[in-house]
Amino acid sequence: MNYEEIYMCWLSDRRLSEEAKIQLSALKNDKKEIEYRFSAELQFGTAGMRGIIGFGTNMMNVYTVRRATRGLAAFIKSKGAEACERGVAISYDTRLKSDEFALAAAEVLACNNITAHIFPMEHPVPMLSFAVRELNAFAGIMITASHNPKQYNGYKVYGGDGAQMSPDDTAEVVGFIKNINDYLAPCSPSDEQRLKYIKVIPERIDKKYYDELEKLTISKQAIKKFGKDLKLVYTPVHGSGYIPVTTILKRIGINATVVEEQVKKDTDFSTVEVPNPEFKETLSLGIKYAEAIGATVVFGTDPDSDRLGVAVKNNDGEFEVLSGNQVGILLLDYILTRLKEEGTMPENPAVVKSFVTTGMAKAICARFGVTLFEVPVGFKFIGEKIKQWEQPGCEHPYSFVFGFEESCGYLRGTHARDKDAVAASMVCAEMVCYYASVGKTVYRRLQEIYETYGYVLDSNISIPFGGISAMDDMNAIVDRLKKRTVTKFDIYNVASVRDYSKNIKTDIATGEQSEIGSPLTNCVYYELENGSFICVRPSGTEPKLKIYFSVKMQKKKDAEEALAKMEKAAVKLLEM
Repeated sequence: MNYEEIYMCWLSDRRLSEEAKIQLSALKNDKKEIEYRFSAELQFGTAGMRGIIGFGTNMMNVYTVRRATRGLAAFIKSKGAEACERGVAISYDTRLKSDEFALAAAEVLACNNITAHIFPMEHPVPMLSFAVRELNAFAGIMITASHNPKQYNGYKVYGGDGAQMSPDDTAEVVGFIKNINDYLAPCSPSDEQRLKYIKVIPERIDKKYYDELEKLTISKQAIKKFGKDLKLVYTPVHGSGYIPVTTILKRIGINATVVEEQVKKDTDFSTVEVPNPEFKETLSLGIKYAEAIGATVVFGTDPDSDRLGVAVKNNDGEFEVLSGNQVGILLLDYILTRLKEEGTMPENPAVVKSFVTTGMAKAICARFGVTLFEVPVGFKFIGEKIKQWEQPGCEHPYSFVFGFEESCGYLRGTHARDKDAVAASMVCAEMVCYYASVGKTVYRRLQEIYETYGYVLDSNISIPFGGISAMDDMNAIVDRLKKRTVTKFDIYNVASVRDYSKNIKTDIATGEQSEIGSPLTNCVYYELENGSFICVRPSGTEPKLKIYFSVKMQKKKDAEEALAKMEKAAVKLLEM
């Protein structure tokens, strides 16, 4: 059937909800919108699925959620009775329909005689990851669209290790989903199934999560001295981070001023343009509070509280929103410094970052004698490294110290296997206390890092794509780049090129090829001289082609000039 026929089938089906009938009936004369909603199916990839909330096969709604969960249920049943009994842990954030979608997923699992452990209220990503492991669940579901605009929601699937489901298992789940053609099939578990299979996750899981986070503190004396009077402002941006972040800060002895206007659940996120704490606009209310009370630092978390945004006062007394890379190197430097000072650096310490994250991490790790690993974009790959090193009989085990991505995602500890803005808020807060104890600000420490290692300027460009073929169009551009020989980007020579779709690195001078040793992904990475790089990849979660830049110079001004040249050269290459 074509998209118009599928649309009419939905509209005429008696099983369609009244809400859906009203919404779809209003589209009768909007052929373009009908095409968008029904000419494709919402893609389920290694990051789950994410889309605009609305009715149709290419939208996020209760029917696409049920279909995805039926596929997941079939996958779990194929693994046997034990997998069904272990079941699935489910959480959700504060977005529109998140609670409805979470309950719909639980009901599908119950109908299939699979245990569904569900939180009684919104909980963030890291607490879902923790719950999967603590409950020994076979899988996990998180209903969220992370930091995307209010129109979006999503469905993320986790494996039993607490990390986002592996590509191989995801491929199996997708296979089961594709065999399900009836989107509108009803799902209503019996009273007996509800009682037996739908279980509320107990409060003890929350408590144990906080207990695990407390163990990660490494500057207790500084917190004791400065925590009570610390002027720190925190905003949950209407998201799920409010209770967890304020709870852990209070438990370790740090008081935070909360942005009251952004505490309450608001599915419209009406106080911000986009609930992304990377943006200064999103933290603007927090900054206003901070200026009023004389605070020097502002924290903000996104709706599912896996990303942390930070703003600090600079030397001019103005608030500056730090990039994810800057927060990452501050945390990395702080953690390694304190572990060394305390004599608690573990044996074979290791740090893991995505390959598009700042090149400065390499220099910092080298200085402390810590091994640095690079993985593809996606925190599940950091989680996989942790899992690999914990396996009995691992040939070369490492002790995980810290993991981070440039997109404001950080993990300290192994209690979770995904980004944890709750733990990151705690570590950032104690970092502020520590530097106060030695007479510094966080901003001053950042400048010292630049003075020590040179100035590395990290940036990225996102080129939006539209239409149902957006992913194909973006991948086609990357495929064309892989066929071109590129030896120079303006002032920088290309030292080598990594083709992550083939796991091959090619030396430009010699033509010699070597294996990268990484999971496959469609991405081209240009290693430039002196440690700089340019990387081009399609986003896995939204229709955007992303270009990443990491430019190293001795001074900020020189790095800014070099970055401008790199950006022009990269855009020109894409236009060829």
